Formats: sequence, C-alpha cells, structure tokens
Amino acid sequence: MSQADLNAPNLFDLSNRVALVTGAGSGIGQRIALGLAQCGADVALLDRRTDGGLQDTADAIAATGRRAIQIGADVTSGAAIAEAVARTEAELGPLRLALNAAGIANAEACENMSEEQYQTLMDINMKGVWLSCQAEARAMLAHGQGGSIVNIASMSGVIVNRGLNQVHYNASKAGVIHMSKSMAMEWVDRGIRVNSISPGYTATPMNTRPEMVHQTKEFEDQTPMQRMADVNEMVGPAVFLLSDAASYCTGVDLLVDGGFCCW
Repeated sequence: MSQADLNAPNLFDLSNRVALVTGAGSGIGQRIALGLAQCGADVALLDRRTDGGLQDTADAIAATGRRAIQIGADVTSGAAIAEAVARTEAELGPLRLALNAAGIANAEACENMSEEQYQTLMDINMKGVWLSCQAEARAMLAHGQGGSIVNIASMSGVIVNRGLNQVHYNASKAGVIHMSKSMAMEWVDRGIRVNSISPGYTATPMNTRPEMVHQTKEFEDQTPMQRMADVNEMVGPAVFLLSDAASYCTGVDLLVDGGFCCW
C-alpha cells in the first residue's frame, strides 16, 4: 500500500468514479447524490418524480463542478433500470458506485389494508431494490472493476415503530436488510461490496406526511438524542460505505438512528 493510500482523507475520495442514485429527486437520496458529487463522483440521478426534484439535484451537482444526468424511470421495471444503467455507463463511464434510496411509505391497520396498498409498497421498496442491485451488479461484474452498492433500509426493519400501523413497510425494510446481506455474500469473491443503511426518524417529506405530523413530537421523545435526523446526517454514512474507507465492510447494516434501537 502506498503512502497516498494511507492518507486518511484519501479514503473518502470518490474522484473519477461514477455513481447511480435511485430516489435522487427528494429526501435522503437527493442529499446523498449531492454528497457523492461533493466527494468527487459523477452521478446519474434516477427518479420517477415529475415535480422538478431531479432538476434541483442536477443543478446542485453542477455547482460542485461534477457531471450529472437525469433519468426518469420506475424502479419496478427491470427493463427501465437496465436501460438506466446502460445510459449511465454510456454518458458518464463504468459504474462503480450505487445508492438505492427509492422507496415509499404509508400506514394502515393490517386488518384493513388492501392487497393493492400492500403490493404497491412491496414492489417499490423490495422488488425495486432487487432489480436495481441486479442491474448495477451486472454492469460492475461485466467491466471487472468491482464496485460498492448501498441500499437505504430503515430502523423499521429492525424494530416495530410504536404507534405506526405499517406492517408492509416494516417487512419491506427488513427484506432490504437481509437481501443486501445475501447479495453481499453472492458477490463477495467478485469485488462487489453490498451494505445497507437503516435511518431512524429523519425529517424528509416521507416522514412528515400528513398522517404522521401529529406524531413528530413522540418520535423525538422516543429517540435518545431527542430529535429527528436531518438528511445531511445520512451523507457521511453513505460516503463511508461507498468509499475505500469501508473496503473491509460488506453485508453490514449501519443503524443511523440517534440511539433509538438501544432502547
């Protein structure tokens, strides 16, 4: 190992690497996409949103001097994700990094939940992560440079949130955690690391949706640090797991929850 490799700040340098971020039009995905660019990566931004969120992310990345492309796609379509990866590599270069943050949340009592509500969430939160990882890994394996994939799960995949009827959401995030570990072991000898991040209550549009606003104070009270996370606080964990600083980490689920799961 060279002296440059031993320089700690260099371990977090993502210069000359290409990343794909799903769910890049808002919330955690949007902020991490910008964070990757701030660490030197060029970033493909994927989201199905049509509200201008992707453009906002792209503009913020352009201000850092890095390249970004916008891809409107639905993560539940394998063909769309494969096309997105192909476009990423054609326009930016070989894919080395991927952050899968696309997901939805809603709540309903289990006995009243419709099949449609259950299936729509599972298709996006679990099937969408599987399809995204599959397409990303295929590209990484094909060019032989290895890579790193991080999936956004949730502490709801580890615990059951008090006061929230979201059995489908909790199950989907538990699935993302274990799916990430399983993929990590399938690709461990071929240079691809797969990890997940499980945020606690975070102040994103998804977690301040109408049916949850009245519970925000309870969330803060239940968290040892007595507050919700800011989206900025997800950037460091993501950069760590995607960078060479985590070169010996695979199959890890990193809880970023303000101590919530300690209680």
